Amino acid sequence: MPVEIEEMPPQEAHALLARLSYGHLGCARNNRPYVVPIHYAYHDQKIYILTTEGLKTDYIAANPEVCLQVEEVNSPTDWQSVVVIGEAERLTSPEDIERAMQHITKTNPTLTPAINIMWIDVWGRANRVATYRITPRIISGRRTVSPK
Repeated sequence: MPVEIEEMPPQEAHALLARLSYGHLGCARNNRPYVVPIHYAYHDQKIYILTTEGLKTDYIAANPEVCLQVEEVNSPTDWQSVVVIGEAERLTSPEDIERAMQHITKTNPTLTPAINIMWIDVWGRANRVATYRITPRIISGRRTVSPK
C-alpha cells in the first residue's frame, strides 16, 4: 500500500525536536560536507550540543552554517523527520556553558556519566570539550501519511 509524504505543521516539527534528543549534524567546509550523529537538547527554540574537539569543530569554525536532521521511524511507511538549518555559535562564557549543560543533561540523562567524567577534568573541559548553541533559521518537517 503506497504512502504519501506531507509537510508537518510547524508546531509538530517543534514538538518532535523537543521530544527527540538524537540526530545527525551536517557541516560543510571548502565544498566538502561532513555529517555526524549527535545528541542535542532543544530549549526555547535553540538547539544545544556538546561535543569534543575534532573535525566537526574545525568545520563549524570555518563555516558556522549547520544542518541538524532528526527522525522518528516506526517502519518504512511510518516515519517523521525534521530538518533544521541555522548558525552554530560556540559558547565561551561559563554562564552560557552551564545553562547549555543543564539543558543537555536534562534532555539526555543517559549521557550524564560520560559528561561528568569530561566535566571533572578541568583540562578536558577547557581544551577538548566544545558546547554550541544553534539558532535555527529554517525548521521544516515531513511525515508519511496513509492514503484514505
